[in-house]
Parts: sequence; C-alpha cells; structure tokens
Amino acid sequence: MSSERLNVAILWHQHQPMYRTDHSGDPRGAYLMPWVRLHAVRDYYSMAAMVSEFPGVRVTVNLVPSLLMQLDEYVEGGATDLHTELCRTPTERLTDEEKRFIVERFFDANWKNEIRVYPCYARLLDMRVQRKPFSDQDITDLKAWFNIAWFPPEFRREPVALPNGEEVSVARFIERGERFDQDDVEAVLAEQYKVMRNVVPIHRRLLESGQIETTVSPFYHPILPLVADSDRATIDAPGATLPRRFHHPEDAAAQIAKAVRFHEDVFGRPPRGMWPSEGSVGEHIIGLFADAGLDWIATDRGVLEKSGKWGYETEDPEVLLRPYFAGERDRGVSVFFRHTRLSDDIGFAMQDYADYDRAAEEFVGWIREGFARRVRHPRDRVLSLILDGENAWGSYRNDARAFLRGIYRRLSDDPELLPITFSEFIDGDPARDLPAHPAADQERVAPLYCASWIDEMGSEHGNDLNIWIGSPDENRAWELLGTVRDHLDEVGATPESHPDAFESIYAAEGSDWFWWFGDDFVLPTGSDMMFDRVFRERLKDVYRCLGEEPPELLDLPIAHRYVVWQTVEPVSSIDRGQGLRVITAAPGALRWSTDGFRTSADVRLAPAGDAMANLTGYAAAIGPFAGDVRRVEFRFLKEDGTVSPTVHAVRIRPVP
Repeated sequence: MSSERLNVAILWHQHQPMYRTDHSGDPRGAYLMPWVRLHAVRDYYSMAAMVSEFPGVRVTVNLVPSLLMQLDEYVEGGATDLHTELCRTPTERLTDEEKRFIVERFFDANWKNEIRVYPCYARLLDMRVQRKPFSDQDITDLKAWFNIAWFPPEFRREPVALPNGEEVSVARFIERGERFDQDDVEAVLAEQYKVMRNVVPIHRRLLESGQIETTVSPFYHPILPLVADSDRATIDAPGATLPRRFHHPEDAAAQIAKAVRFHEDVFGRPPRGMWPSEGSVGEHIIGLFADAGLDWIATDRGVLEKSGKWGYETEDPEVLLRPYFAGERDRGVSVFFRHTRLSDDIGFAMQDYADYDRAAEEFVGWIREGFARRVRHPRDRVLSLILDGENAWGSYRNDARAFLRGIYRRLSDDPELLPITFSEFIDGDPARDLPAHPAADQERVAPLYCASWIDEMGSEHGNDLNIWIGSPDENRAWELLGTVRDHLDEVGATPESHPDAFESIYAAEGSDWFWWFGDDFVLPTGSDMMFDRVFRERLKDVYRCLGEEPPELLDLPIAHRYVVWQTVEPVSSIDRGQGLRVITAAPGALRWSTDGFRTSADVRLAPAGDAMANLTGYAAAIGPFAGDVRRVEFRFLKEDGTVSPTVHAVRIRPVP
C-alpha cells in the first residue's frame, strides 16, 4: 500500500432558475416559485457551514450568479415570492382560489421525510389525499408547516449562532405542533430571512480561511455549446431533430464574463474555475473560458469517454483521475472529469440505507479500495465528485446530515485520502504534501466532445444534449429565442446601447426553460405552464426594453397542457383542451380509449425523470382530446403483454 494519499475533490453545485416575472414593478410577490428562499434555508447556508466542522476537509462550492442575485433581491431588495405573500396574508382574507392554491402546492416537499415526520403536517396531507375540506385553522397550520419543514435538523433544536450575530431556531414551533396563528407564521418567515442573510457571509468566511473554493457557472446558467452554435448539438434520441440554427458565441462569452465579474464583486476575487451549466462543453467553446481568465472547468466522465480521436478508457482510474488540457496552449483550460457513478450514488442511491454512518463508511471504502489502492502514484491523481448540492437531501432522512458528516469525518481521518479543492490540485500545497500539477504538464485532449453530464434516458448510449434540444416543444422554444435575438441585431441594439434588453435575452438563454420543455421530466400539474410563461415573459421584456410592443406569437404557449396522473395521486377530471401525462412505477404500455374500449390505442411508457435527471417512473402522454370526448379510460400493459384488469377513468370537464 502506498504512503501517498489520493486526492478527492468534491464540488457542490447550487443553482435555481430566474423565477422573477416583473423586473419593473413591485418586487413583492414577483417570484413565482419559493425555491431560492427554501433551499437557502435547508441547503445553501448549511452545506457550507457543515464543512467548517471538519478543519481537514476542503470542498468547492459552485454558486450560480443568477441564484445569488435572486437571494440578494430577497434580503436587500424587498423581493418575495407568491408563496410568501400568501403566507403573510391572514387566512380569513384569502380568496377561495388562494386557499385552493395553498392546499395544492404547500405539500411540495418529500412526503416521507419532510411531511410525515410531523404529526400535524401528516394529518393535513391525509386530508388533502382524501379530499377533505380545510378549515381556516387548517390553512394557517399548513402555511406554518410548509415553512417549518424546510428547516434542517441543526435549526430544529437549540439556537444556532450565525456569522452576522443573529440566532436561528424553530424548536418552539415544532414543540407547539399545531393551532398556529398569523403571528406564528410571520415569526417562522422571520427565522428564514435570518438564514438567507447569512448565505453569502458563511461562504465568504470559509473562502477567506481557505477551507472552500467558490466557483461559478455562466451567469444565467445557459447551455453554452447550444448558445454558441446549436448545430453542434449532440442529439441521439429517437425522432430528435435540430431547430433553426441559433449561433451567438458572443452571448456565450458574455454569460461567462458576467459571471466572473459578479463573483469578483461578491467575494472580492475572480473565480479560478467554472462548472459549465449541466457540465455542457465542446471544443468550439473552450477558448471562451480562457478568454475570461479561468484556469479550469469540469464536466463528466462520459465526455472524456467520447473525446479525442479514439475516445478514452475511463474505466481505468489512471486515465480518469487527472485533469487534461483542452484548447490551444495559449487559449485553453484544464478540464476535470467527474466520476459519474460515485457522484450519482450520493444524489440518487445512498438515501435508501437504514444506517447512514454505515453508508458513509461503505462510500469512502469504495474510494479507498477502488481508486486509492489501484493507482500507482495517488498524490498525482484526483477523484472528482461533482453533483447538485440542494435537491437530493429531501430524499434522505434528516436532510442527509448524518451521511454527509460521516463522509467528511472519514475523509478527514483517512491516511490514504486527502480532500482538496480543484485549484489546490493545480497549484499544489507543500504543507499538505501535495505537489503542483500545472496546465503545462497535463496531457492535451482534442477534440473535447460536445455533451453534458447526462445520457438522456431512452437515447443511445453516451452523454448528449438531448434534454435541452431536439423535441418539438424544445425546438419551438429555440426558434422563438432565435427570432427575438435576431430582432436585436435587426434594430441595431447592442449590450452597450440597450443593456436591459440584452439582460432579458441572456436570462431567456438559461437552461431551465429548455429542461422542462418536452417529455423528459415530471412536473406537478401547472408547473410546466409556469416555466413556459416565465420564458415567454423574458422574451417579451426584450421588446419592452426596446420601447416596442411584444409580438402576439409570444402570447401562445409552447408546452402542451398536461395534467399529471400518478398511481400514488390520481386525478378524476381534467378541463377540455388538456391532456393527461400518466406516470406509473413499472415499464410497459398504456392502452387508452375514449369510447368505452370499443376502440383503443396503445402508447409506450417511457422512462421519466425528476429535477435531478433521476428515474422516477414511466410515463405516457395522451390527448388533448376531441371536442366531443367526455371521458377517457386507460389500463396498463406489462412488458410481457399482460393487461391489467383495472380500468382508470378521467372525466373531461367542459370549459365555460
């Protein structure tokens, strides 16, 4: 066994889409979704603070500028989200429609780990599932619990001291349990704002101490290879086609440069590295990173596997566990490649362990046995673990705190492993017996394959860009984006002459709108239309900033209107003009009929994912249906051809 230690570089990626719809009016209620606020409470502060408990641990935190910008608008600019405004409105003054919204959307948390662990919240969930009426007291209790449940374990006990001197605890509300009043709801929100005010200060403190490295993604989280040239897209899903070409490398460069400047404004120094949005890279954009002064980027192992003339044998740790140099020697960057399985195990698999300390022991053991003891010179190799730092933790009991602390403790104590930052690997650190690994000594990879961290479910083997381009809805969105972007050129607008118009087009280039278009992922009913609306509002803002009326084509929805039917939460009726997206746990097919099965049609149940590209079930979309159809029925067919005897029926309501 070597006396050298294998370097382990962990990067937590923190990101939320731009949820604000109105940049000109009252910021109160301007955010359509609450996720910046709620993830700040559960994840953004604590994921950094937890590192400080382990002085021997170094990690990298990737903070997307558009996330930090939204957070600043909450704590300094008076911005709120729709959910906050509903919580701040006394229940007796809410309309019936607002109360229905609360009952529908204030259970947006992990039912098992974040709702059913609290008796009152569990009772309210049962009422919703059983379609029982909610009293005003029930609504007030629901407003309180929706916000309490997002506090992680450290804030559920005694008060926690924050960097700015404030203290946070929701123990008194958890102990009370129910029969909250409006003052209680306001007090819970006040505790959330304390946490939000300390997200940047905790990162700044750890950055200055050297325990974390902070990095960025392009400002509004665009898929850079597509913004630079959509014709370069790697798409291999059945039936996928490319839209009319979108070709604006100058926008891709602007998104990178804006992110670098923003980081310097917030933290007093430019970032050294970047996680390109969704790990999306390609040979044609490498020079843009170097132009912005970045030293390194990171992407997925699957990209390395397809890069170069013949590809790379990434099963060999000697090949995977090191950075490569991409681009020209005077205009290139170092590229790290994440270990896909180990990174995804944290996000998707380890939550099922009964004992999280044992899970952490096994995970670190895999690193030790599978990598540290297999490479010849461990201190010249680095295992890159890169993943989402926010969405996974609701799937763990107690927000994965026992698991994460178990990993950090073992990485600190293990004589064969050294937790580092990515820049630390390049620069070296004699105090930690870590040699430098400068770009000049790195093997060159060329060309760098054009793909992301994802190999889309149902596509050919190999990482790709299918999630964001290639389906009819996605392509229509790209063509609308192209039409509006072309208009800026046609009227002679520039980023200098019309900065607000370009800010709007940059926001519309963000990846999240395209992520949710198409049939790749599962959204709660109505959320797909919310993303559709925000995307089109960004495009309309371009015209408003030019002093023009937005064209009527931007009033037309892009996404098909589907209501989600799940075996765990079926719906009994939909409005005319809507379709059904049926989701079940098993593969097979869906047989459906609108005439009592005198005639029927079959459609395959395709793999469907959630916000983390995790397989959540199998889905099929049917409808919208003909104007005279009043009822649709369906049953499931197993893969062996067996037909389920159960017939499910959904009534189609006429629209007044």
